[in-house]
Amino acid sequence: MVCYGLVHVLLAALTAQVVLGDTGEKTDQKGAVAALAQTSFGPALLWILAIGLFAFAVWQLAMAVSGYGWVTKQRKRVYRKCGSVGRAVTGTVIGIAAINYATGTSQKSGTEQSQTWTARVLALPFGQVLVGAVALFVLGLGVMVARKGVKKSFEDDLNMSELPAGTRVWVERLGRIGWIGKGAAYFLIGVLVAFAAVNADPSESGGMDKALHTLAAQPYGVFALAVIAVGFLGFGAYCFAAAKAHKG
Repeated sequence: MVCYGLVHVLLAALTAQVVLGDTGEKTDQKGAVAALAQTSFGPALLWILAIGLFAFAVWQLAMAVSGYGWVTKQRKRVYRKCGSVGRAVTGTVIGIAAINYATGTSQKSGTEQSQTWTARVLALPFGQVLVGAVALFVLGLGVMVARKGVKKSFEDDLNMSELPAGTRVWVERLGRIGWIGKGAAYFLIGVLVAFAAVNADPSESGGMDKALHTLAAQPYGVFALAVIAVGFLGFGAYCFAAAKAHKG
């Protein structure tokens, strides 16, 4: 959980660089890992990060299989288990990226990978429909993640009683900011994928890096990016605070 939070804190810093006009680094999870690789103790830190993220992924898979017994409604329990699977996949992907950077293995950027994937799907029969379905899924995911922050349902996964009163207040505030900001970032990615589906142009697709840079070029884009950067920072801080109190 702490390693997962660290990635989001680094992602907030990279997003802030876009706000300030510095576009030298990739603004996605792999960009965050690359930023860590540039520090004095980069390789050692990357191996620690990778091990932590793999442990996080195993924990999330265990939660998906047998966790969330405290959630009484079946629909909500299934939703949380699906979320755990998604976080396990994310943690594994970022962990692999950390190892690749630690060993010097080069990879395509997230945007290049997204565009390659989109081009292959668009070339299939009904490719635009398939890409459009993915866009709707990502848009829905963004809404659900943000909704978790608005309704504070993330508190259901925490033993809030284990935290001091002052800490509980900050966990609540940081959780709301973090989940809403992260949901907004996912929603932006869904919009880009939707444009690629409508126009049958894979170059319009992309990951978080392209989504945030595209937003930066829009009117009031810098303000929106600042909000998202605060959201990532809040989510990272929330992960640190929630590491002790998380159920399961």
